[in-house]
Amino acid sequence: MTRPFSVSLKPGERIFINGAVLRADRKVSIEFLNDVAFLLEAYVMQAERATTPVRQLYFLIQAMLIDPGSVDSVRKSVVEIASELGVDASSELGAALDHVEQLVGGGRYFDALKVLRPFVAECLQGKIKDAGKQINVRLGNHLINKCNVDDINVNQLNK
Repeated sequence: MTRPFSVSLKPGERIFINGAVLRADRKVSIEFLNDVAFLLEAYVMQAERATTPVRQLYFLIQAMLIDPGSVDSVRKSVVEIASELGVDASSELGAALDHVEQLVGGGRYFDALKVLRPFVAECLQGKIKDAGKQINVRLGNHLINKCNVDDINVNQLNK
């Protein structure tokens, strides 16, 4: 990080930082002075919303960011889903998926989520058809899509 980065939280809002969950008890600003993996609560997708391949991909990358211990078990699934989606995707989505694969490969999960966020929003608004079929992945107690991922700790999302 070239310069400090500030985040403002509202009372009761949560932030996920390097696998830890913090909750603000009052309005607060946090300044990050070095590189850190974080995710604001407003951008966290719950497992039950991961109903299409693009949203499932977002959810898996989010799990890698929130639970650093899950990275090794999830990375292969992320690459498989991104590749499967890219086959039938529009050129814009296909290019974004290629970029997401590169970012995930380099450990830049937050940046990968930023690339996916507009496509998740477009899927929710019905502007693009989510390519691919729903696949099955187990995340904690939630069966959401492909592969054999049984040990991702995303239970803190539901607290």
